[in-house]
Amino acid sequence: MDVFKGQSGDAGASDPYDRDLDLHGDGDTLREECGVFGIFGHPDAAAITALGLHALQHRGQEAAGIVSFDGQRFHSERRLGLVGDTFSRGDVIERLPGSNAVGHVRYSTTGGTILRNVQPLFAELNAGGFAVAHNGNLTNGLTLRHELVRYGAMMQSTTDTEVILHLVAQSKRSRFIERYIEALRTIEGAYALVSLTNKKLIGARDPRGIRPLVLGELDGCPILASETCALDIIGAKYIRDIEPGEIIVFDEKGQEIHKPFPPVPPRPCIFEYIYFARPDSLVGGHSVYEVRKGFGAQLARESHVEADVVVPVPDSGVPAAIGYSQVSGLPYELGIIRNHYVGRTFIQPTQSVRELGVRMKHAPNRAAIEGKRIILIDDSLVRGTTSKKIVRMMRDAGAAEVHFRLASPPIIHPDYYGIDLPDRGGLLAATHTLEQMREIIGADSLAFLSIDGMYRAMGEPGRDPANPKFSDHCFTGAYPTALTDQTQTEAQPRQLSLLAEAS
Repeated sequence: MDVFKGQSGDAGASDPYDRDLDLHGDGDTLREECGVFGIFGHPDAAAITALGLHALQHRGQEAAGIVSFDGQRFHSERRLGLVGDTFSRGDVIERLPGSNAVGHVRYSTTGGTILRNVQPLFAELNAGGFAVAHNGNLTNGLTLRHELVRYGAMMQSTTDTEVILHLVAQSKRSRFIERYIEALRTIEGAYALVSLTNKKLIGARDPRGIRPLVLGELDGCPILASETCALDIIGAKYIRDIEPGEIIVFDEKGQEIHKPFPPVPPRPCIFEYIYFARPDSLVGGHSVYEVRKGFGAQLARESHVEADVVVPVPDSGVPAAIGYSQVSGLPYELGIIRNHYVGRTFIQPTQSVRELGVRMKHAPNRAAIEGKRIILIDDSLVRGTTSKKIVRMMRDAGAAEVHFRLASPPIIHPDYYGIDLPDRGGLLAATHTLEQMREIIGADSLAFLSIDGMYRAMGEPGRDPANPKFSDHCFTGAYPTALTDQTQTEAQPRQLSLLAEAS
């Protein structure tokens, strides 16, 4: 994941899962992370990887890359833009021969998307070539980077992922896997890694299991991917999740598993269920779609209000709205129509035109809402600016009352594990009371899913403060790992920002 990632990168896509593109410059949305994919031993490795990345496009729409190995040489194609814009072309796939490949889709940074930051990153080590694709964020990446540079390392990118390459390169261990493990023992934070050498495909997940990674199989060949939807698109079989702290290695001899870390209670990121994962994926054995419906159902039990219809904010609010409708008994209506073909190059020349930008993506369905009391369902609230525009849109379309319900608790703490959230001062719920937030967005009522309710929807009796089952730090402030860069680099307002890009 990118270290040089700020508060309002210019992500954009035309894919139906791109959810919440920030075309309005208000930074009022959650940002996708990254997606990784790898396959070992298949003659169509690069083409299959491209398909897998296409299924993971929702996790990052700014750039994509594939590295393949043909038994003699490594081949790399890294491009800006969507997967389909580059890797659907036959000539590109032809330049990626070999039966082993890894791939990555990436979300952009405030410094602008530049080719040298596009993954997989690749380096020639004394043991041979090494490519790595990373989803997550290292909470000591900046500290390690400074140390590496001090001792002579020459960094070619502004990503924390490059730190891993240097740590492996500098290890004195004899076997590659030992060098790899030594590097991972040095890093902190969240990571799901897929790596390729001239002999091995390697998957690794951080000890808390913050970021997801799954194992699949196609034609007897192992596959590693961020989500099961990447397996479904190629007809692969889902085998299991890679366990937190597990390192799995595939080579011509078969499979080898390493568990080099002291066991700690897993803390997978709850936002995978709230927002990031595609609804048709399985994460941690849970159907994301069913979990989101459960969030909505629990929301209806906790904060129902008399109304006429339930309306989702598409697309991410749809499953929760279905769950809310089923429990409340209110009809579910598509009161907002989503335009899936919003491009990222639209120029909004004036503030007055910019204010209309939300209608590029969301349009009211007047026939479903005029004269009615509506309950709007969305997955989360960050700054509140987009929510305010949508509430106003509903009123302009004739809604008699607008009640806003969020299928997650209030976000009151920043993230340091790969989610692009503002600092605490930019989070509406961190700086305002519930009533103040209601007034700001202009709703007749406002309510969030409770933290215990979120856990109940996940099949837990509630949140155990002594042993929370998920990484819920954005709601509670209970960070699952050390935040070394935060404590050691006070001059940096955000751990994710490393240095300014030259223009």
